[in-house]
Amino acid sequence: MVFNFSKVAFSLFGFPVHWYSLAYIFGIVVALKLTTILARKSCSVISGPQLEDFVGFAVIGIIVGGRLGHVLFYDSDYYFAHPMEIFKIWKGGMSFYGGFLGIIAAAYWFCAKRSVDFLKFMDLWSVSVPQGLFWGRIANFINGELLGKESQVAWNVVFKDGIPRHPSQIYEALGEGALLFLIMLWAFKKRCYRRHGRLSGIFCAGYGVARFAAEIFREPDSTFSRLLLYSSGLNLNQYFSVFIALLGVVLIFRSRSHE
Repeated sequence: MVFNFSKVAFSLFGFPVHWYSLAYIFGIVVALKLTTILARKSCSVISGPQLEDFVGFAVIGIIVGGRLGHVLFYDSDYYFAHPMEIFKIWKGGMSFYGGFLGIIAAAYWFCAKRSVDFLKFMDLWSVSVPQGLFWGRIANFINGELLGKESQVAWNVVFKDGIPRHPSQIYEALGEGALLFLIMLWAFKKRCYRRHGRLSGIFCAGYGVARFAAEIFREPDSTFSRLLLYSSGLNLNQYFSVFIALLGVVLIFRSRSHE
């Protein structure tokens, strides 16, 4: 399948609106609505207004952390040579792991200022995050970025470079997005929210495993990542995935003290 889709969804008053921006906006709005519903169902002391207040901090954490992570981990030479490009986030180029650190920092600061239990807070949000990751990966696919490895499978995709590739963005959308979302909903239904940190742990472990697997079909994102792959058999994202999966395991076992 040849795929050559415009990065611009539509124009509004002469300004282009990119699919990438729509994915972020839609994912955040749905996450807020869903997390508010889950807070009520779990009888959490965390209120709807508190969740709404956090959205602004979350957006800043995601954008700043995600962009800086991409710049520093994956394409530092280019951005240091073209510093103004750092601010053009609508072109794509966001690191999940940078955004992860950014939102953790924002949440920790927010919870400390509001005297809110950090793990309870993150447990609620962790259920709704995968659906946002799903839309982000779909936007990656539309943008023709984060390309998969060359492939001759029947469902391969040809982007602008003319090379048939694995649709790795779709693999990630299904794994760390749709499948993980269903797992998180199941875990919530099983009342894992009663054990502080367990939902966050399941999310981290699930994401780490799904991302590690998807990276098998994806081209390394940087020269350094490629060198790591050739020298150790794992690329940079897979090392990050192992770390976040281990963090998830630690959180799950730690949550047992709350049983």
